[in-house]
Amino acid sequence: MKKIEVWIWGCLLGGMVAACGGGNGTHGEKPDFTGLDSLIQGWVDKGYYPGASICVKQDTAVLFRKSYGAVSPDTPVYVASAGKWVASAGKWVAAAVVAAVVDRTELSWDDPVEKWLPEFKGDPKGVIPLRRLLSHTSGIRPYLPEPRVDNYNHLDSAVAEILPLDTVFTPGARFEYGGLAMQVAGRMAEAAAGKEFETLFQELLARPLRMTCSHFTPVNTDGGHAPMLGGGLCTTLNDYMNFLDMIIHGGVFEGQRILGEATVKEMQADQVGTAKVASGEYVERALGRHHQGVYGLGEWREMVDEETGEAYRISSPGWAGAYPWINLREGVYGFFIAHVAGSSSKPDGFSSFYGSPVIANMVSEEISKKNGRTVK
Repeated sequence: MKKIEVWIWGCLLGGMVAACGGGNGTHGEKPDFTGLDSLIQGWVDKGYYPGASICVKQDTAVLFRKSYGAVSPDTPVYVASAGKWVASAGKWVAAAVVAAVVDRTELSWDDPVEKWLPEFKGDPKGVIPLRRLLSHTSGIRPYLPEPRVDNYNHLDSAVAEILPLDTVFTPGARFEYGGLAMQVAGRMAEAAAGKEFETLFQELLARPLRMTCSHFTPVNTDGGHAPMLGGGLCTTLNDYMNFLDMIIHGGVFEGQRILGEATVKEMQADQVGTAKVASGEYVERALGRHHQGVYGLGEWREMVDEETGEAYRISSPGWAGAYPWINLREGVYGFFIAHVAGSSSKPDGFSSFYGSPVIANMVSEEISKKNGRTVK
């Protein structure tokens, strides 16, 4: 119990230097986010979420920030003990941890699994390159078959559960969203760096980014729970905003380089290639857009420049409603943190996973109105 109390106290102290609580910059008159405020309040009033918090920034200016119900900018969204998790929003951060290891060790995006995990030699999964593990094109099953087993404490045990599983398609043949392959990627990073994934996260990202309330493992010791890279991040709005600040500034946070600029660009680049993307995938269903290169490394490529093929809006939505995004054209980034009450799909058609991008859409619309432009 003392471990939990110390960790929460550390979060409260860390929140005193808030990512979304400083000055409002010098952008003059702000866009009108009354409609966005009403939308989120409506979600809470309808009982979709018990609470939520949002921050939107452009450069150093806070354009909009507000908390609703039981969630504040410093509220830790727990993995296990409180029954809440950020879910898929953690994929972006997990991929960034692996990216930091690529920057600092001999690990390469094109290294096959078997180079770092010799137990995979002779197995079809052994030749899968690291980049495919983080882009949902590896052929590894998206999830463990039922009944799922999660009573281990380390990634090596988690990967041992994956080793005997058959692949479901030839690596690179199609895009199939899931989280299991990321466990293998995380274990490769551990092998290359000689440290456990949580230690890598804390040393390479969390501490330099002042993500004092974030972790990939529970703060208590109940059960097992190896770090779940694809959906196990526990964080706060302020913590994640620091992460986004680093990404939008090309890997630099408060003058300190965290990731290489080329590494950040590689994460944002199309990693799907010629893999078949099924109709109705996230980008098409949530945004009504269709393009081949829907995913990078740990992040969705929501909007892509038709001429250059470069993504200018990237995100990592969680099924439970958490939604971080960056719009590179506008220089805007934001995070909506919440956890859906009950099912992610509601009888009235609302979906916490597919519904969140409307937030970024509304932000872009209001910024365009302020600047006298039309959103395409």
